[in-house]
Amino acid sequence: MSASPLDQVAAATPVQMATKIKGLSDRAIAWIFVTPTILILLAINIFPLIWTIRLSFTDFRVNRPNAEVSWVGLRNYERVLTDPDIWTAMQATAHFLIWTIVLQVLIGFTLAYLINKKFRGNDLWTTIIVLPMMLSPAVVGNFWTFLYQPQIGLFNYAVSFFTGIDPSSFSMIGDVNLAPWSIVIVDTWMWSPFVMLICLAGLRSIPDSIYEAAECDRASKWRQFWTITIPMVLPFLMLAVLFRGIENFKMFDLVVQLTGGGPGSLTELSSINLKREAFEKWRTGYASAYAVILFVTVFGLASIYVKALNRVKNR
Repeated sequence: MSASPLDQVAAATPVQMATKIKGLSDRAIAWIFVTPTILILLAINIFPLIWTIRLSFTDFRVNRPNAEVSWVGLRNYERVLTDPDIWTAMQATAHFLIWTIVLQVLIGFTLAYLINKKFRGNDLWTTIIVLPMMLSPAVVGNFWTFLYQPQIGLFNYAVSFFTGIDPSSFSMIGDVNLAPWSIVIVDTWMWSPFVMLICLAGLRSIPDSIYEAAECDRASKWRQFWTITIPMVLPFLMLAVLFRGIENFKMFDLVVQLTGGGPGSLTELSSINLKREAFEKWRTGYASAYAVILFVTVFGLASIYVKALNRVKNR
């Protein structure tokens, strides 16, 4: 009978090494397996962050690698915080962030509440609803670009059907007033199913016995909704807001495919503005300071929000 591969490895292992391995604790063996992963994460995440922070204090330009690099201290941070174009991009980001979160929470929770009611075809409708979030943002961007076309786009014809407006009289992407809402609509269409799934998990985690006890106390459906459903689903809703808030703050590919930041710079979110500073204007040190400010903003707001989430969960 031939020896197994493990037996062959054990036989080929030197006696001294085998003795040392036998003497290792479970904790030491665990660290042996975990250490390579930690080193990879440090190389991929921590080192670029440290390098970016270092560059943010210099006037380095990546398109001039041989030029003399000067240490400018906090000058880049001061220029970023006083640049009106940066604040315009932050306002566009705030508009996109707030409205997408509000609409996705309302639509996602409503869909979850309806899906949670058992009815025929429940699983089929759930599958159909979650299809948008399975698509690539680049695909969704191209798809909706055609839908938004004034002459041939189905979106304009749908608006015309319900309102009577001439479908060729407005352009969602090209109009100054409508362009910000065009990206809000697409992101809401794509990611409301994600919020729905999280809320659905929260709704199905509520024991039926609580509702039965409320019915015994003659509580109305409306009373049960506000005193049982909403408080118990609230941590899941807050978790969905956290995920979508972080993702939408760094939104890039979908907006680039839809509007490219236009018309003008009206839909130029902070991530698009950062890309232009770094890879079109080649102001690497300045862009690094910009990136650090965005990172600190997201990290700080997320930390405060997580503390609030933990308080809600521990109530």
